[in-house]
Amino acid sequence: MIFDTTLQFSSNQAITATAASTNSIDLGATGTPFGGIALTRDIGAGKEIAISCLVTETFATLTSLTVTIETDDNSSFSSATTVYSSGAIPVATLVAGYPFKVPAHFPLGTNERYVRLKYTVAGSSATTGKITAGVVDGRQTNSALGVAV
Repeated sequence: MIFDTTLQFSSNQAITATAASTNSIDLGATGTPFGGIALTRDIGAGKEIAISCLVTETFATLTSLTVTIETDDNSSFSSATTVYSSGAIPVATLVAGYPFKVPAHFPLGTNERYVRLKYTVAGSSATTGKITAGVVDGRQTNSALGVAV
């Protein structure tokens, strides 16, 4: 799996409390081509966009972790829209190498400029646990953990 740092949400990011990914992706402003009509964005249409989200350090002390994909028109994410949620993953599952089941594509109609991940901790704060996540060229689908990704 190849990560491009410009498309990486988290690089070995420690998750000890609910937090946004270290990085967000700016998809750029839409515009109006010369002599045409204004372009609209829909990143859910067309080719699937593979996202990889992996536990790189085993989590401890929290109850569960949820990963969501959020979009917004502004980089502050003040009115973020959740376009995907992994659901609560129990701490016993959050071992190094665990791949979160994130979609291979954004839903149709996902039309905002900025994209980030949000990690929501349930129960106590985590004392350990790290995640690496980002857009990749392709995801590894054979898992030693027996988890389909």
